[in-house]
Amino acid sequence: MSKRTIISMPGDGIGKTVLPEAIRVLEAAGFEADYIHADIGWEFWCAEGDPLPQRTIDLLEEHKIGLFGAITSKPKSDADAELAPELRDKGLVYYSPIVALRQHFNLDICARPCQTFKGNSLNFIRRGAHDGVEEPEVDTVIFRQNTEGLYGGVEWSNPPDQVYEALMTHPKFSKNFGDVPRDELSVSTRIFSRQATERILRAAFEYARQFGYKSLTVCEKPNVIRETSGMMLALGKEIAAEYPGIALWDTNIDAQMMWLTKNPEDYGVIVAGNMFGDIISDGFAGLVGGLGFACSANVGEEVAVFEPTHGSAPKYADYETSIVNPIAMILSACMMLDHIGETEIATKIRVVIAEVVEEGQVRTYDMMKMRGKPEVLQQGAASTTQMADAVIAKL
Repeated sequence: MSKRTIISMPGDGIGKTVLPEAIRVLEAAGFEADYIHADIGWEFWCAEGDPLPQRTIDLLEEHKIGLFGAITSKPKSDADAELAPELRDKGLVYYSPIVALRQHFNLDICARPCQTFKGNSLNFIRRGAHDGVEEPEVDTVIFRQNTEGLYGGVEWSNPPDQVYEALMTHPKFSKNFGDVPRDELSVSTRIFSRQATERILRAAFEYARQFGYKSLTVCEKPNVIRETSGMMLALGKEIAAEYPGIALWDTNIDAQMMWLTKNPEDYGVIVAGNMFGDIISDGFAGLVGGLGFACSANVGEEVAVFEPTHGSAPKYADYETSIVNPIAMILSACMMLDHIGETEIATKIRVVIAEVVEEGQVRTYDMMKMRGKPEVLQQGAASTTQMADAVIAKL
């Protein structure tokens, strides 16, 4: 049987550190693959004016599966300033390459599991009855619509005539913004399509049924954002009829953030649009250890890319010895294994990670609640490599 080919995209900052460690763990667990490096990220924006070169798109078109590290994104003015001099004033516009990947390959389903590891000192605790302390077990998977909504990229500053005239036909726009000079307006759209909304809901319901979750929550804001959030909730109610064993709940994003620390153990699968899904998944990640434990999958009909949800943290990338937690990257690689049918290896790695965390002998600085400074290594914190080594040793 031929080896699987995986496109390896370290990206920026700590992505270049954690991705190789995840590959070491995969190899130690018995997963055999050929890894092809692909260029993506800030350095290619600066040097080429394109953070997602066509050559990388071509590799993913061919091989379908990618492991991604992290990306650096900066405001428009900074992006323009860091372009190579010969590329400036040519109309080039920086756009996040991971967002571009999602849209190019229609990686519209984003799954973000947030699950408690027993013994993790970063787990959420709360005060219980009679001043006792409770540590609820969180097991929530957020399904975030990945390509539409506020991240769809349909926006303007100083909107052109056609756009402005169309906006003025809406009575709320003409009433509230009709007197604002056009060159002082910036407009971002929030677009939901029925097809993509139904697809994310069905994927979430199927996941809940497959893994035995008893509830699915639509987390939006239909009382205010009536058209887009309203569509998702209405479709959720329609589809729920096909899944009689799964209760359909709906929450508003603001109330959900309050309830996050009140009863997080009550929530199974949660579905949301792009922005709200981003917010709620980071919120739940904070309950199970933070972004060092937050993994994700971006799945389309043909191509899938797996990544930790943390950023590139460039200051940590400059440390002589890396101190960042590689578990989120390793768990993202496990999601890749699930996707391609290597569930036995994925389960083995997850069990080992749980054992390492529970034993508490090897902990990165975040797990020890230290500030991210180089000296943490002298204070007992494990380096990135040492954490991967601990997982490999148990494997």
